[in-house]
Amino acid sequence: MGLEIIGLCKFFEDKKAAETIQVLNDIHYHMDDSRFVSIVGPSGCGKTTLLRIIAGLEKPSEGNLLLDSREISYDVDRIGLVFQEYALFPWRTTLENIELGLEMMDVPRKERRAAAMDYIHSFGLGDFENRYPHELSGGMQQRVAIARTLITDPKLVLMDEPFGSLDSQTRNNLQAFLLELWRKQKVTIIFVTHNVDEAVFLSDAVLVFSKRPARIIDRFEITAPRPRERTSAACNQMRKRILDALEAERSEAT
Repeated sequence: MGLEIIGLCKFFEDKKAAETIQVLNDIHYHMDDSRFVSIVGPSGCGKTTLLRIIAGLEKPSEGNLLLDSREISYDVDRIGLVFQEYALFPWRTTLENIELGLEMMDVPRKERRAAAMDYIHSFGLGDFENRYPHELSGGMQQRVAIARTLITDPKLVLMDEPFGSLDSQTRNNLQAFLLELWRKQKVTIIFVTHNVDEAVFLSDAVLVFSKRPARIIDRFEITAPRPRERTSAACNQMRKRILDALEAERSEAT
């Protein structure tokens, strides 16, 4: 069971240039439930496009997506998407942002407020439920965005460079925080990042994408035991192997 990507391709029509641009090229991958998989690759190669297709925001030009051996039903299968830029509503408080998904599902106000407050306390936001996004730090805003996604109990969570704009200390803290959430909730995560250290620290597996049109050029299983030491020999060796794969792709492209 899990997510299966079968022969996925994506083309966009560039009307100004009167040409077709291929972004994804024959992506095949099977991902078991409760796995944490990261994707790395050159900027603009199609990583975000893949997430948008899985989330149902874009349609594939070719290929299929299966969830638990059937086509994804976006009316039934909850798929969460977390962006780098947080995407919080500035006119809604922390509490109101977190409860938004349940509100859209017509969950009664008392019930959704109680659920949101549980997330606020467990996410270390206990004194900030009535604050607006501009009153929160970047790390707090991202916690709100993650809580807003997880409160709907998604089957699959897609994360598009969620920590990319944060300072290194906040980023490291949120990586550890995310891993603890993942361990407790057993959610399946696909995580896009440009940071190889982050990918090795977080993931069960790392997929390396080629330049556009993206295809999977390498797959690495991360077998280092958790909790991981970032500078351990095992993590350093894996980081080097992934960086070498990226450098080989860059050299081939130039």
